[in-house]
Amino acid sequence: MKIGVLSDTHLQRVNPEFKALLKRFFDDCDALIHVGDFTNIAIYKYLKEFMKEKVYAVCGNMDEGELRKILPERQVVDIEGVKLGLIHGWGAPYGIEERIKAVFATEGVRAIIYGHTHNPANHWDSGILFFNPGSPTDRIYASRNTLGILEIDKGKIMGRIVEVGPWRK
Repeated sequence: MKIGVLSDTHLQRVNPEFKALLKRFFDDCDALIHVGDFTNIAIYKYLKEFMKEKVYAVCGNMDEGELRKILPERQVVDIEGVKLGLIHGWGAPYGIEERIKAVFATEGVRAIIYGHTHNPANHWDSGILFFNPGSPTDRIYASRNTLGILEIDKGKIMGRIVEVGPWRK
């Protein structure tokens, strides 16, 4: 199974550039994960339409009230027998992985998918994949625009960070 992963889109509307980005990188994906900071519910609704409802999502610290009413701050999903912990994250970038790891300490997750820092991460620690897709649209605190791809096959998970080039709003 191939899963597209986004975070920190920080968009106020669905624009042609965002539609093109989704088509280019996620057209062949089976599902999509967004780990917060949509900032507008229109983005979430469009992702659900684009992925035919196969969207797993949590809210971020910049998300508006309407998103906070329908999306949890954290969740555990089981995809093809692999438990994934989804969370946006909070606070300073330094130490974020220790903080989010503690949130899922008793959940038996194989991967923690998070955002917030705008910087990509794709590494293993203590048997857990820490995966942050970065931001495809915002360069605050980041030197490049990125998104992520996760592949789950026969109980194994692998992540890949993809640079998308400069974003034009």
